[in-house]
Amino acid sequence: MITKDVKRLVGFYEPVLELKAKWSGEDYAEFATGVGVLAIFSANAQEKYIPGSAEAAKNRTIILEFEVADVDAEYRRLKDLVKTWVKPPTTQPWGTRSIYFRDADGNLINFYAHVPTS
Repeated sequence: MITKDVKRLVGFYEPVLELKAKWSGEDYAEFATGVGVLAIFSANAQEKYIPGSAEAAKNRTIILEFEVADVDAEYRRLKDLVKTWVKPPTTQPWGTRSIYFRDADGNLINFYAHVPTS
């Protein structure tokens, strides 16, 4: 993810993911999630290394999805931390329970859990 403010975005994700970021200088931080890495990189550094390749905080086409054990518990935990909620806990027709919210740059995030079938 490219951002104009790496520290602010890392400050959002550390409590949301309950992980500490691993920093490589001031322009790059990452979260190892166990199944992948969420990398955060500064827009200024991106422009320096790969000019014209990215525009920070402009993406409205992806959803970052994280599987959690209990969506409702996560909603209660994050209720005051998250500033922009898109959808409260809802059971989706495809068999997951989800909460949708936006990070500090406006990226859409889904915390979901599979709903047990009867």
